Amino acid sequence: MSGHQNYINLGTKPYEKGLLDLGNNSYAYLQPDGGWGWSNAGLICDGDQSLIVDTLFDEHLTEEMLKQMKNAEKQAMESVVALVNSHSNGDHCNGNSCVNTDVIISSESTLTEMQHESPEMMANLLLQAKSMGDLGKYFLECFGDFKFEGITRRLPNETFTGEKKLKVGDKQVNLYEVGPAHTDGDVIVHVPQDNIVYTGDILFIEGHPILWAGPVSNWIKACDMILELKPESVVPGHGPITDARGVNAVKEYLTYIHHEAKQRYDSGMDAMEACRDINFSDFDSWGDSERIAVNVNSLYREFKGETIREDVTLLFSQMAELHFSK
Repeated sequence: MSGHQNYINLGTKPYEKGLLDLGNNSYAYLQPDGGWGWSNAGLICDGDQSLIVDTLFDEHLTEEMLKQMKNAEKQAMESVVALVNSHSNGDHCNGNSCVNTDVIISSESTLTEMQHESPEMMANLLLQAKSMGDLGKYFLECFGDFKFEGITRRLPNETFTGEKKLKVGDKQVNLYEVGPAHTDGDVIVHVPQDNIVYTGDILFIEGHPILWAGPVSNWIKACDMILELKPESVVPGHGPITDARGVNAVKEYLTYIHHEAKQRYDSGMDAMEACRDINFSDFDSWGDSERIAVNVNSLYREFKGETIREDVTLLFSQMAELHFSK
């Protein structure tokens, strides 16, 4: 590994809650600290048109974000040509119904995944959490600040595979499907004129990424694609705005965990043993280290050539176990 100093202070702009102007009428909406559910979103404007990248984990948070966007770009926000969902996780799409647009775009795989996830399920789990021991305690710690009751689900109505090109005013916006990686249908959004990439959860900056889907090789390729686009500003799904350093840090994390997990798999160590045995000290400043439970589990599944994923409740139980044993 190339050393702890490569994995700290990866942000290139102030990391404060709210709308950050990236220049030329493009913006990032940031939600520190970037941990569970505290995701970022984007706004791309040109002339009297706009496009929004992702909504937030609940409708209250999304309305707060949209208010700031309207204050910054009143005219352009009157004509939202599309909302793009980068992937299926609720912290990037639960606020879809708040956006006044006729077009919601995602990859085909993301739409399929969204049909199996629901805010109602999250609301019910939070209601039961107090009777669920450490798992419930962990769940409340991660998700207790969000309001899942009464969310009106609105799914994408336009899907694609591979890539899709859009226009916002005279600005070209390119969508690239890079999943399966974090999830089955991850999409990144490139605005060449503004030299910006919105990555969704392909990037967690200064937080442990979480490999729900994989294969990890696809995720590493996605990092390479972002680097090849040579963006000046990279807006991650979680964490501060970054540049090539942040992309490389995530790529190195994924390469490292793949190598370390494979060694332990080959030696016959089980996944939870491997989680406890792998040395993550170079990443000790990154948040949510318990996510290694999911990452190692997904890698073991990959090494075995299996396609059926572990039960999410079991994975959260393992993360809770690691979290409370820190």
